[in-house]
Parts: sequence; C-alpha cells; structure tokens
Amino acid sequence: MSFFDPQVPEQHDLALKSWYAAKPEAIEPGPTVDSIVLAQHFRNFSLWNLEDEARRRNVTDQYIAEIKRAIDKTNQSRNDLVERIDQALLTQFDGINLAQAEQHSETAGMMIDRLSILSLKIWHMNLNATTLKDPALAAECAQKVTVLKTQRQDLYACLERLLEQFQNGQRFFKSYKQFKQYNDPRLNPALRAEAESGQ
Repeated sequence: MSFFDPQVPEQHDLALKSWYAAKPEAIEPGPTVDSIVLAQHFRNFSLWNLEDEARRRNVTDQYIAEIKRAIDKTNQSRNDLVERIDQALLTQFDGINLAQAEQHSETAGMMIDRLSILSLKIWHMNLNATTLKDPALAAECAQKVTVLKTQRQDLYACLERLLEQFQNGQRFFKSYKQFKQYNDPRLNPALRAEAESGQ
C-alpha cells in the first residue's frame, strides 16, 4: 500500500515538469500531507536554482550576497516544512501502541526531503543526458540517471516500509526539531554582536 496519493517520487516529478514550464512564485502548504510534501519540494526546487545563481562569476558581489541571503531564508523554510511533514504523519499514527516498537533513526520528513533532492538530481542529470552535444559526457550522465533512479526507488521503498511498520506498531520515529541558530539574532553571536553595537 502507499501512504501518499500519488506516490512521492511521482508527485515530485510531476511538480518539476510543471514548475520548469512556468515557475510559480510560491507553493504554500495546505492541510494535507501531500500539500506539505509539495511545498517542501518547492523549497528544494528554489534552492537548486539559487545555488546555480550563487556560482555565477559575471555578477556583482552584492548580487551574490542577495542570493546567499535568499538561500538562507529558503533553507530555513525547507527545514521547517520537514518538521511539518513529520508532525502531520505522526498525527495520523496517534494512538498506536508502540510498546514493542523500535525507533528509527531518521524521520519520514527527512527521507522525503532526500527523495525531493534525488528527483532534482534525476531531472537535471537527465536534461544533461538528452541535451549535451558531447556524446561521451551525455552517455555518462545517462548512466548516472539510472543509478539515481535506483537510489530513489530504494529510498522510497524504505519510507513506505517505515510507515507501514509504524502503523503496525513495529517501528516509530520522533519529530526532531532542528533549532537552527544562525537565523536567530538572539543566538547567532555575529548577529547578536551587531545588534548590541547598534550597527
């Protein structure tokens, strides 16, 4: 059985096809797990394109600084949505007897984040495989697509198995807070010193 409709890799791939055809300004989460999964995927989609921009050499330092700040903000939202995925799934499993269950070291949200990144890698590697003019490099990229698809298939099978075992009271995961400090001016020493100096 699948806990998602459609399955997460299919959701990710369909979304990328749509977003690269006409990039939306934002994708916000709704009340369903699937909507949160797509919103989280959009953050990785945005990060991928921002990271490409950050490596340009023909732009000003100010432009790169603006991109780096956008990366920071988007990455914070990405992590927040991983936690929201976990919370939404844990709500569905509330009340299950876990007395005999083993704890899984990685959360479902973390696995979905990894699936999202794999989908982006597959998309871009396949683009290279089908558009590069160097036949040897294109063939190398095509081989990498095959490996990446296998990795994603394996990871998704592990995710489905984790959720099925959770439902059966055999395995569970906890929602782990990331507590990112670099975006909090109270906890980031550089930002705190800046605020205290009045600059």
